[in-house]
Amino acid sequence: MEAIIAKAKKQFQQKLPFVLYCKPDSSELIGFFQQNNTLFSVVDFTEKGFVFASFDGAKTHLIPENESEMVRVTLEKKENAISKNEFTIVDALAKNNFEALVFKGIQSIKNNECNKVVLSRKETVEIADFDLVSTFEKLVQLYPSTFVYCFYHPKIGTWLGATPEQLLKATEAVFETISLAGTQKDLGLSEITWHKKEKEEQQFVTDYIVSKLESVASRVLVTEPYSVKAGSIWHIKTDISGRLNSDSSLQKVIQLLHPTPAVCGLPKERAKAFILENEQYDRSFYTGFLGELNSSFTSNTVSSDLFVNLRCMQIDFDSNLALTSAYLYMGCGITKDSVPEKEWEESVHKSMTMKKVL
Repeated sequence: MEAIIAKAKKQFQQKLPFVLYCKPDSSELIGFFQQNNTLFSVVDFTEKGFVFASFDGAKTHLIPENESEMVRVTLEKKENAISKNEFTIVDALAKNNFEALVFKGIQSIKNNECNKVVLSRKETVEIADFDLVSTFEKLVQLYPSTFVYCFYHPKIGTWLGATPEQLLKATEAVFETISLAGTQKDLGLSEITWHKKEKEEQQFVTDYIVSKLESVASRVLVTEPYSVKAGSIWHIKTDISGRLNSDSSLQKVIQLLHPTPAVCGLPKERAKAFILENEQYDRSFYTGFLGELNSSFTSNTVSSDLFVNLRCMQIDFDSNLALTSAYLYMGCGITKDSVPEKEWEESVHKSMTMKKVL
């Protein structure tokens, strides 16, 4: 494992693209190390490599398999290193702005402009003595049930995350995805009780995904909702799977699913328009998607394993690769029953996923 970590650090110093990642509940660490600094883009989703796509769909970049060295190693267990830094100071202006945004979203729903809208905010954290690859290692140890990654490209930037949400897993004609929504802080209780607001929010997501997939699949299977923990947060999850029609391309399926109601809202186009008009910042690659595209590197068959870019942060370095800022991204699903102050509190809980490693 030390060799792949050293390789990533060298790649970063040479300003060459790379990605390190670990899949949920996996004992394997995988790295793509691009041999040049060219910025490649996906054209029709027949390409092979590691894809990194933005929320608005304008940017879908790729670290191609045929331009990269790929490495797989077994993970080594280490002691969890949780940050001792205190992040308890409340930014009153940020709180007021976010609660005002949520209130506006609730009014839009009550005016029947949409059924649900996912609203987010961006928080800047100044950190000294930051080590990119070591921070990635901390994420891997802290959040083994999530998709943990460290992505760097000199022409895009640097992102790290530990996302609990699968966008799509597809092997030939067989696909798997999930409906994930509803949020509750882990209080150490043996049973999780969900209220109407969270159940309704998650059912919106499930119904939407199933309705979209039924247009491209001959058979769609849906499980009962169940509770799942990601870090210190609980969500409601439903597993969805099936078989795609022979004329259904991967590109078509991704376009139907992204952005999901869990990161955008319903109806999708109206919710997306509300977000772009009212959030007052560019989400960039937050709530986009990333992962293996048409890869045969980790299995005997060609498969795509894509995740939604949640619980993530963007790292801003100067030209000498010295840290200047970390940008954290947090979002909340808004329905007619939402309470602005509670949504702010939820966003603070979500920010701790990344703050624990800073």
